[in-house]
Amino acid sequence: MADFIEDLLYTTVRYGSSWQDDYSVNVVTTAGGQEYRSLIHAFPRRTFTLDYELDLSTMWPVLLDLYHRAHGTYAGFRALCLDEDSSNGSTGSPTAFDQPMLLISSGVYQLIKQYGTLGAAGASGYPYRRILKPQTASVLVGIGGTAITSATWSVNTANGQVTFGANKAVAITGISKAAQAVINTANTQGLVIGQSVHVSGVAGMTQINGLRALITGVSTNVSITVAINSTAFSTYTSGGTANTNPQTGETVTAGFRFHFPVRFKSALPIGQDYPQNRMAEGVEFIELLNP
Repeated sequence: MADFIEDLLYTTVRYGSSWQDDYSVNVVTTAGGQEYRSLIHAFPRRTFTLDYELDLSTMWPVLLDLYHRAHGTYAGFRALCLDEDSSNGSTGSPTAFDQPMLLISSGVYQLIKQYGTLGAAGASGYPYRRILKPQTASVLVGIGGTAITSATWSVNTANGQVTFGANKAVAITGISKAAQAVINTANTQGLVIGQSVHVSGVAGMTQINGLRALITGVSTNVSITVAINSTAFSTYTSGGTANTNPQTGETVTAGFRFHFPVRFKSALPIGQDYPQNRMAEGVEFIELLNP
């Protein structure tokens, strides 16, 4: 792969700048006018056409420097789209439940953003953009309907992958009936308030199986208290495990703000219109699907 510079493209652009999304579709037309279409991949690809008025003392050196460091159209870099930088709609405040994540390997997930979700998807499913350049300190993670503390996962802002820490599996020896259930165990394995657990394999109090909840209290090596109202559940009889990491059947979600990975698609045309300013009009950048 070509080089990538983790710098953000200078973002002050003039009105009249634009962008467009396109899809890679192969269309074969027969002599009789019949079309045979194939979708090469499900990823939209964005092209930006930007106009700049550059003050020679500030903005001009920044853009020109990036162009040369990128060796023109060779290396990629980050760009902010003023119309879209969020997992929550276009520019809304992210929540931990905005978008699904793709499972890459055990405990490792890829940030994505789906499109066209206001209606039912066609046979090809919803298109999505892999979020490869999330903004620093912007990512939130959820499992089911529970927001997950950032102490139990990490995100790589260079490729948009979220990695969970080692799973803690706590053997259950008892569960109380209470507004906040107390789960007894011989070893709490260092669990702390703010973490969450998924309960499975319980006999008797089967209503609790498959539920995930935040830990609201810990009695070291004795019990954990969780935000599950078990008052009306059946009586616990035996067994069960509480796991911290995502389990089969759980939906893992994320919210974030992001940049687009792009490269220059064109040369850098400069107009010498004013003594103290330069005009850069029609500068093209194209999104990199695999930066």
